[in-house]
Formats: sequence, C-alpha cells, structure tokens
Amino acid sequence: MSEYTPPKVWTNDTENGGRFASINRPTAGAREDKVLPAGEHPFQLHSLATPNGVKATIMLEELLEAGHPAEYDAYTINIGEGDQFTSGFVAINPNSKIPALVDRTGEAPIRVFESGAILLHLAEKFDAFQSSGPARAEMLSWLFWQIGSAPFIGGGFGHFYAYAPEKYEYPINRYAMETKRLFSVADQRLGETRFLAGDEYTIADIAAFPWLAPFVEGIIYNDATTFLSIHEYTNVARWVDEIASRPAVRRGRIVNKTWGDEASQLRERHSAADFEGKVLEPSKPV
Repeated sequence: MSEYTPPKVWTNDTENGGRFASINRPTAGAREDKVLPAGEHPFQLHSLATPNGVKATIMLEELLEAGHPAEYDAYTINIGEGDQFTSGFVAINPNSKIPALVDRTGEAPIRVFESGAILLHLAEKFDAFQSSGPARAEMLSWLFWQIGSAPFIGGGFGHFYAYAPEKYEYPINRYAMETKRLFSVADQRLGETRFLAGDEYTIADIAAFPWLAPFVEGIIYNDATTFLSIHEYTNVARWVDEIASRPAVRRGRIVNKTWGDEASQLRERHSAADFEGKVLEPSKPV
C-alpha cells in the first residue's frame, strides 16, 4: 500500500467512495423537490431499519405495548437512492439522516431529528422508559455514550471492514479495537446491572440494543461477529437475548425494513394489523 499524501486543498472524490459514492457529497440541502407522504396518526416517522432507525420504531412500539397513545405512520426513506435529500425530508431533518419524526399532537407540528432526540422527546412526552431521581443521570450518560460511540462502530469499523472499496489494515485495526473496547464497556456494566441504567429498561437500552444485538446475532457487516470474537461478551449476550424477546422489539425491528425475506419486511407501517403474517425475527441484510 502506497502512502497517501493529502493535497493542500481537498476536493470531492466520488470515484473512490465505496458503496455510497453515488450519494455522498460535502454539501447539505435538498437535491430534489418531493413532498413526503403523510398518514392519519399523531406521529409521522420517516426512516429505514438501520440500527439508528430501529431505535425509533422500537420506542414507538414499546409505547403502544404499554398502552400509550403513540400511534404512528412509518414511511421508508431509501438512503441508497437518496430519498434523504428530497425537499420534504430535508425540511424535517436538515442533516439528511434517518430517522426523522413529525409530532402532530400539539397545535403545530414539531420536527424531531436525530435518534437520541427522538427517544428523549417521546420518553418525556409520555413519561415512559426513563429513569427518575439520581438514576436519571445514569440513564442519560448511557444514552449519550451510545450516541457518541455509534459512529466508531458504523462509519468506522463497518465502513472499512465491510463497505470500503479496498481493505486497509490500519483503519480496520483502529476501529476493530474501538468496537471491541465499546463492547467491553457494555459487558462490564451489564455484569453489574440488569440493564444499562440499572434495574429498569430505559431509552438507554433502546438506543444501544440495535447496534449491539446484530453483532451478537451475527447479522451485520459480513462475518464481523467472528472477526471481533463477540462470543467473549457474555453479559451483552444475556442482555440482548432478554431485550430481543420483547414483543415490541420484535415488531419494531422489521418496520421500514427493505431487505431479507419478504415476510420479514414491513416497508410502511400504519396499524398493528400490518404485522399480521410477518416473521418477527432478525435476518441478515443483503
């Protein structure tokens, strides 16, 4: 491998950008005028069943399972085709990332973007899946731990190990080390407590589960589970097994899913009836 010498001024190179080269640009904003679809329910979610997207759908399904009035319509944003750069989506998320939520329960619609913000917004709105008192600081700490660590796992390890057009030892080693360190952090914590924030299942767990579970289940980034020796993290595996068995989690994981068997996909969600006949099990992405 020849050493790379950065130019004095960087310019965009779309020829060597890997899997997402056709949509990656160094600028923000809409590239196409397109109105987002809208349903009848109080919450409108525009997302995809990636780990960050699944956070929102699990939360909404958990709220419904607990009896809260959190009915929602979920529409798929195909990030591979650039749906996130349409004018309608940019209007609710100027950062052009999924998920994005529109809350229509008040006098005027409220946009909420970034997965952590959506979880916190819904937890506070319904006073659900959040800790109180001194434990709240612990919950928020683990919530933001996950939000801060996800880019190292996804954009770091996932990109260079699975998606980059060429394999380079240094970035793979760098992000493999960090991903294993993050699993170690979670494993040590879950050796002390049932859930990340303590004895209660909270939005900290809902945030971390979609990122950690696929490694335990062997359904992400090719053979990353073997490469990273994920079997070492037995406390994380115990936690994943418990959360994965929750009915709301099983439903939430297939909403806005566009890969795998047709029976495990739910490209749009408008009511509980949409889950009838669906296979509520994780499947490896294509």
